[in-house]
Amino acid sequence: MRFSQKIGKTSFRDSIQIDSIDEKLENRLWNTILLNFFDEIGVDINHKVNRDSDIEKTLQVIWQDFFGNPVDEIPKNIQSDISARKFMGYIKEWFFRSQWYEKYDFLEFLSKLDLQYFELSFTEECNNSLKSEMSAYRLVDGDIVQITSEEEIIEIEEALVNSSIWEPVNTHLKTAITYFSNRENPDYRNSVKEAISAVESVCKIIVGNNNTTLAPALKIIEVKHKIHRALRSAFTSIYGFASDAGGIRHSLLLDDIEVSMEDAKFILVSCSAFINYLKVKIEK
Repeated sequence: MRFSQKIGKTSFRDSIQIDSIDEKLENRLWNTILLNFFDEIGVDINHKVNRDSDIEKTLQVIWQDFFGNPVDEIPKNIQSDISARKFMGYIKEWFFRSQWYEKYDFLEFLSKLDLQYFELSFTEECNNSLKSEMSAYRLVDGDIVQITSEEEIIEIEEALVNSSIWEPVNTHLKTAITYFSNRENPDYRNSVKEAISAVESVCKIIVGNNNTTLAPALKIIEVKHKIHRALRSAFTSIYGFASDAGGIRHSLLLDDIEVSMEDAKFILVSCSAFINYLKVKIEK
């Protein structure tokens, strides 16, 4: 974990790659393209591309349909066969100077080729790379889909600002973000624990009882500040999830489910939104 993350100076927005691709993700995606697409379909820079082969047809499709280049300008050797070495050199040069969104366009294009003709593990390996490097995008059925929205990020950022008046709440929330956004070793289980602990802390502060727990505190808040019963029930259920799933608040059991990134993100966004909601309610 980097020092900036430990002291809360790296924001959630900075941790999630939305409008950019950093060098580490760029390199990882290139390796995935090379190893899990071109190597898998049999492209070898040390050998010629046989005419009328599936490899030749695939390279021609990429050259014409993705890059929009003239077919008679495709890189060839002295025997007039497609040169795999020159072709891959062209793609690599383009990839590393292309814009971040153009790289995603290329992933989409290759994923659709894979799904239609090859059925490799390319899409799965791309998503593993995207997930590991905290990209806000995934490949779903050949399309790039954003899985972290601007609205979700704003909700978390507002919660950090709103909770700054309550040190325990703010600490739990920052810790939840740190666990979630650690690219080297994300800890989704403890991110969920810290996020729900942030909600529990703010509820304890609102009711003025540090010895209570979330469920009874929410019942008091429901009556005193007129929050809807369904909201109280929803967060009581989330507390139950945090107590049961994956051994989050207790030791792990054999039949516990693994807490995924999607689980942790949902809890983090939901808890942030609820903290923002409670602050508005108690100020009325």
